[in-house]
Amino acid sequence: MTVLTRPELIGTITELRAALDRDRAATRRADGTPGRVVLVPTMGALHAGHLSLVRRARSRGEIVVVSIFVNPLQFGAGEDLDAYPRTLDADVALLTELGVDVVFVPTADEMYPAGGGLTRVVAGPVGSLLEGAARPGHFDGMLTVVSKLINIVGPDTVMFGQKDAQQVFLVQRMVADLNLRVAIEVAPIVREPSGLALSSRNRYLEPSEAEAAVSLSEGLGAASVAAALGTADAAAATRTARAIIAARPLVKLDYLVVVHPETFLPVEAQHRGPARMLVAALVGHTRLIDNVPLDLNPEPRATAQKI
Repeated sequence: MTVLTRPELIGTITELRAALDRDRAATRRADGTPGRVVLVPTMGALHAGHLSLVRRARSRGEIVVVSIFVNPLQFGAGEDLDAYPRTLDADVALLTELGVDVVFVPTADEMYPAGGGLTRVVAGPVGSLLEGAARPGHFDGMLTVVSKLINIVGPDTVMFGQKDAQQVFLVQRMVADLNLRVAIEVAPIVREPSGLALSSRNRYLEPSEAEAAVSLSEGLGAASVAAALGTADAAAATRTARAIIAARPLVKLDYLVVVHPETFLPVEAQHRGPARMLVAALVGHTRLIDNVPLDLNPEPRATAQKI
């Protein structure tokens, strides 16, 4: 019978650093280097997408740290900071099953003792587009807390999911621009059997809304097929996806855009080459996002991105 060890729950920066120094020494490898630390940053309310990141982290290092912190800097006026689900006991039970070593659960006062601090990481022009336009300041808050977590934990690798594509792009750029000594690993999107991308917000969907929300992944999948056939440029791929989503009156499209993976800026209508299509929509009262890579080459490929 396997006995599961509950992760060490730590709420302060000082205690966390001391515990990680201890664990690094205890897991020193044969070549004398300390055990590798992998961080999975979350805001809790864990679902299968988060758990896939944790499993991936477990295979990458000797010490797995999961942070659970609902970051107030990521929420603007009128957003759901207070309503954001907080399910710590259930989250810790799931993380226990996956063999997580440390769960970092700081308070807002611990992370921001000056009430939010005077120093922020600024996301720049890309941070004001797309999700940044819908949620002003969101990405500044996200980058600020990610940079703090990297400095606090000192991980070798940080795990992110591809669903939040703009977040991933901005974190990767921050790490490169600030010469941070950490690897960013991006895991594929995890989906429900219907194709809907997993999100903590899916729990707010009524059954009819959840059924309608599948049109987002269906539209992206159709665009990927058109790209694979070599018949679509950026404009044509967008029309293909938009037609499928527009057929669902419960889905109110915010944006559907094709961006260049190296700049995250919208491409021209006739763009050919690598790209990523992103979508955001309001389904009922719930905002959902999704994305898919596109290879908009004139030569057809045998397979398309599976959604």
